[in-house]
Formats: sequence, C-alpha cells, structure tokens
Amino acid sequence: MSLTFYLDKGASLDPEASCLTLDGTSLSYGEVVELSHAVARALRRSGVEPGNKVGILSANDPAAFSCVFGIARADAVWCPINPRNAAGENAELLDLFDCSALIFQPAFDELVAAIVPKLPKLTTLVRLGDGGDGGGDLAQAFHPWLDAARADPSAEAVQPEDVVALVGTGGTTGRPKGVTLTDRNIEAMSAITLMSYPFEGRPIYLAQAPLTHAAGVLCFPILARGGEVVIMAKPDVGRFLELIERHRVTHTFLPPTLIYMVLGHAALDSTDLSSLQCFWYGAAPMSAARLAGALDRIGPMAKLFGQSEAPMMISTMSPAEHRLPDGTIDTARLSSAGRPSPLVTVAILDQQGRPVPRGERGEICVRGSLVMAGYYKNPEATAEASAHGWHHTGDIGSSTRTATCTSSTAPRT
Repeated sequence: MSLTFYLDKGASLDPEASCLTLDGTSLSYGEVVELSHAVARALRRSGVEPGNKVGILSANDPAAFSCVFGIARADAVWCPINPRNAAGENAELLDLFDCSALIFQPAFDELVAAIVPKLPKLTTLVRLGDGGDGGGDLAQAFHPWLDAARADPSAEAVQPEDVVALVGTGGTTGRPKGVTLTDRNIEAMSAITLMSYPFEGRPIYLAQAPLTHAAGVLCFPILARGGEVVIMAKPDVGRFLELIERHRVTHTFLPPTLIYMVLGHAALDSTDLSSLQCFWYGAAPMSAARLAGALDRIGPMAKLFGQSEAPMMISTMSPAEHRLPDGTIDTARLSSAGRPSPLVTVAILDQQGRPVPRGERGEICVRGSLVMAGYYKNPEATAEASAHGWHHTGDIGSSTRTATCTSSTAPRT
C-alpha cells in the first residue's frame, strides 16, 4: 500500500466529502486526489525520479499535506522537516537525507534563503504561495509550478518494502539520524490503529499537533475510513476546544504537555465533548494523577506508545481499558504503556539480549512489520538498534501479565 492508498480509499467512498479542512474551508477528497496527481506530474517534470527525496517544510497546512500524496505518486520519498527546528538542524537533515527538492511555506523564506547555499543537492525549490521575498526569490511559486494536466490515475505498482518516508530523529549525542519507513511500516501502524481503538461512523480527526510527527501519520487510518481531517495551523487550546464542539470531532491526539494546558483551560468544563470516541495521548510520560483528571473531565483517553523507528503503535490502551468493568478508573493501569499491539512481538531484554524475569526491568524491544528498515546511510546505528534480532527502543520497562510499563529513556546514542 502506497501512502496514496489511504487517500484513494477515502475518495472511493465519497469523492465529494470533506477531506482536509482549515479555518472552515475544506478540500474534498476529489480535490486532494487531483492536487496530488498535479504535484506528482510537476515533480517528475522538475527532474525528481523514483526514490529521490523531497522535503516539506511547513506548519500544518492542507496544501502541504496534500503534497505528501503527490510525492508518493511520483514514487519519491517524503521527508517531513520540522518547522520548529533551528536553521542549522534543518540544513543538516536536508543534506543527510540527500533531498533534491523542497516544498516550503512563505513563512520560512528567510530560513530557506539562509540554508540553500549550503545544500548543492537541493535543485528544486517550490514555495506554497506566489511571489515573495527571501526564499521566494529562489523558488518557483506553487500554482504556476503545477501542471494543469493531471497524471494518469491508473493503479501504481507498489512494493511493500518501498521507502515512503525519511524521518529525522536525534540521540544523546545530538547528531540526527534518518529513520527509513516503508509502505509495510505505515500499513502495519494503520492496521493496528483501526483494530485497537474505537471507530464508529465517519471519523473526524482534529490535528493540532504537528503533521510532521504523530498527528500526521495518524491521518492515514482516518483517511482510509473516508474521514475528515480538521487542521489547526498553530497551537491554541481555546480554539482546540471550540473546534471539537463545532466539528463534532471524534478523534484527536495531543502530547501530555498540551493535555495539561487543556485541563487548565477555563472553557473545558463548558465545552461539549460528547462526540469524542478516542483522545490519543503519548510521545512522553503522563502523570497518572493528571490522566485520572483527564478521564473524568475529557472522557475517552487512549494511550499509544511507539517511536519514529516503530511508529506509534508498539503498545496500545483503548479508552475502555482505562476503566474497570463497573466504569470506575483502573488506577493501577494509568502508568502502564498498555498491551503489546496485535501485529508486533514485545520483549523485555537485558544487555545481552536475554529476556528478564517477569516484573524485572529491562529494555523494551520489538519485532514485526511495524519496525523501520533501518537508519539512512548509517549501518552502524542500524546494527546497534537491531542487535540480537530485536529492535531496541532504548526505553526501559517491565512486563506484567497484561501490560508493559515504561519508565526511563534510551541508553543508545
């Protein structure tokens, strides 16, 4: 399954349905499909070949996210570039990834102008706007760059181990690594999501967290069900609550720091959250006391535990699993990372790669189709992370009969 599968599957259910929505304006599934074909055609015309790397530097934006599917249609590799990074860090990532093209928002004109002279491999620059200063002087404007003709919409030949994304990740040394994700990795993550959490009716997903990270990959299972993705261009807790009520949002994701802000917002208790089926939290530990408060005041909280190397779904805990059969909160589980997800095998290992006795602490290790192909151009780090035939997360945990509990962070660099 190419990344385009999720979009095209949603479009097959209803091409007129809202797909990506920002500030009350929606692109339909049909419109996003057409745009993605146009982006693919323009990339090929610009010399981007299958396997080439294309960076996207943008805050949350429907046009930028549509380009992800255009990159996939061109058989190129999506490289999400975090707009919050410093210029030097993003330049290092673009160079490490061998990016030959970059699509960016006008807000990053100055950053692009500063780093492009250091990136001779970057031969195609496209600005999501028309005209402008700084980076805009170096780049082609988006709409003129697009070809009016649409690419052939016939089925694309996809291999399950085709690389679809390179994701930057750091270590304790601060040197970035490129996580190589394949079609199979995203397919496994999406399947786990759909089988592990509640999905009733057409989902409506609110993306406040950056689409360059967890909030972005969670869009794929939503699109496969023909759901709508409501995008927030920038974080705003009050606006977040307002949009849940206005759009009758069913699914969303926030890291714990932002959930704490939601819990402290004056509008929380007066906001209608009854549409929520699944409020994912993860990416960092969450206080058990705060989580109990979120369960009382927000409702269907849903834990996920993963990392870029095994995206999102090493273990899961659905909203129902946070509670006992009588509906009261299962406080004993609130510090757990949940159950190992259905399509992976999880083990707690010692430094020699041997399983530790139940209840003892060791490194959380995982096998399965969720695990990355390796680190880009870094065989040493790949070998270290896959020692003893397991992917080593670098997180410390202990196992019980029903759950795996995390507590610490990576010893690896």
